[in-house]
Amino acid sequence: MSEPSNVRIVFLGGLGEIGRNCMAIEHDSQVLLIDCGLMFPDADMHGIDLVLPDFTWLRQNADRIVGCVATHGHEDHVGALQYLLRELSFPVYGSAVTLGLARNRIEEAGLMGKTELIVVRDGERRMIGPFDVEFIPVTHSVPHAHAIALHTPQGVILHTGDFKLDLTPVDGRRTDLGRIGALASTEGIRLLLADSTNAEEHGHAPSETSVGKVLRQIFHEQDGRRIITASFASHLHRIQQIADAAVATGRVVATLGLSMKKNVRMGRDLGVVTIPDASLVDIDDIDKYPPGKVCIISTGSQGEPMSALSLLARGESRFVKIGEHDTVILSSHAIPGNEGNVNRVIDGLLRSGCEVIHSGVADVHATGHAQADELKTYLSITRPQFYVPIHGEYRHMVANAKLGELMGVPHDHVHVCEDGDVIELSADGVSKVGRVPAGYLYVDGIVGDVGQGVLRDRKVLAEEGVVVVVVTVDIESGKVLTGPEIITRGWVYAPEAEDLLDEACDTVAAAVEKALAAGVRDVDALERDVRRTAGKFVHDRTKRRPMIVPVVMEA
Repeated sequence: MSEPSNVRIVFLGGLGEIGRNCMAIEHDSQVLLIDCGLMFPDADMHGIDLVLPDFTWLRQNADRIVGCVATHGHEDHVGALQYLLRELSFPVYGSAVTLGLARNRIEEAGLMGKTELIVVRDGERRMIGPFDVEFIPVTHSVPHAHAIALHTPQGVILHTGDFKLDLTPVDGRRTDLGRIGALASTEGIRLLLADSTNAEEHGHAPSETSVGKVLRQIFHEQDGRRIITASFASHLHRIQQIADAAVATGRVVATLGLSMKKNVRMGRDLGVVTIPDASLVDIDDIDKYPPGKVCIISTGSQGEPMSALSLLARGESRFVKIGEHDTVILSSHAIPGNEGNVNRVIDGLLRSGCEVIHSGVADVHATGHAQADELKTYLSITRPQFYVPIHGEYRHMVANAKLGELMGVPHDHVHVCEDGDVIELSADGVSKVGRVPAGYLYVDGIVGDVGQGVLRDRKVLAEEGVVVVVVTVDIESGKVLTGPEIITRGWVYAPEAEDLLDEACDTVAAAVEKALAAGVRDVDALERDVRRTAGKFVHDRTKRRPMIVPVVMEA
């Protein structure tokens, strides 16, 4: 009897960062993707809109991809599909809500012809190519999220998805620990891949319904004042609880921001969001109601510069002007790296005279990710033979690995991996068997437009400025005809530094004349002399290192 075939897992994103979640399972010469998400840029990624996984390996194996399984509808798990589908074509599987959230972006990109969105039910088990895939319900901060159980020749691989053990979720749909326990006690969990985001946080994550109680209390306390709330547009359970609090206090509800409007409509169509028709009004009609009878649900809880809430904070919204009779509730936590943007929005709101309530002063947010005690509970139920922490910064994964060992997984059966790692599950266990390209793919308007070199240039321009040196020479006679002329941005302010610029011109002119006198006639060589001379002068005189752009023109 032949040995069962090995299964490989290729980590393309999400290990060592918050976002870009993407992995590929390789079995029987076919490939199944689990998630394909994006990441928001860091402050030092000048001008970058989004960061995607490196698609190089996927392009190389395009003919072997049988589909993508989406665990849930957050952008860090499905937001890159619209970019990958520009190059490849494959079906996407997920819950109705997950695919509804993904569909918005794919339709906007005009790529529905490149994919088929296939809805799966809770507990469903189906074959996708050679992959036997089971969709297990879990609770998260977006409805109808799934864990993924892959039934393979090497045993069950369980991918937790993003999850928490919320025993009192808004919709009553709990993480199906019964099914997970049944898998563990029958087939056994050969390999567990678990969410690490909150592995450093002790205890249990609070229930989402606990936020609803706080919101209702705040709504009662703000009687007579207009309330504006900000939340993720995908957090339909939070939106439901805000709407419930508004309706219970006699307020109408209006949405602000295109994605909020779209998602509320989708949630109502799917029965996930319930708001009475009489209580849902258009944002253009809010002035028909007294301020104390209005609740606005807005996008922009992360302080994105052009979001609805940021426009409000700057007084630039064409729909709403805020003032001393308004209360703004930020029902969210800042994503790591977004703290500065969120703080600026809060400052802007406070300057307008309104009151601001955020998670730092009231419990108006609950995380969607399992904390340490929940992870320990999960590990005690699954009893995995091998454990690989996923989804989180490196320190989160290390903390999660320690939880695995604490709960009895042998030290040599716990593997902390990184983006680009390839692991293989065989009869001998789990081993790292190689690396694939897994760098950042930057989006600035269009994909593939920006590389590390461009980012380095932008960093220099932002921090040091640019100096352009233009000189015209007669190659035949070896004479400088015009210039050098120096144009600078961000190095020194030209009208206040005329003497310095004149000295720079004289220094460069002398260097060019010396090179020409020595017989140099190659324009590239002359430009190197200009760059070297100007760079040395600038550094010697100002201790700065701006970008030097030499332009040598032939007469």
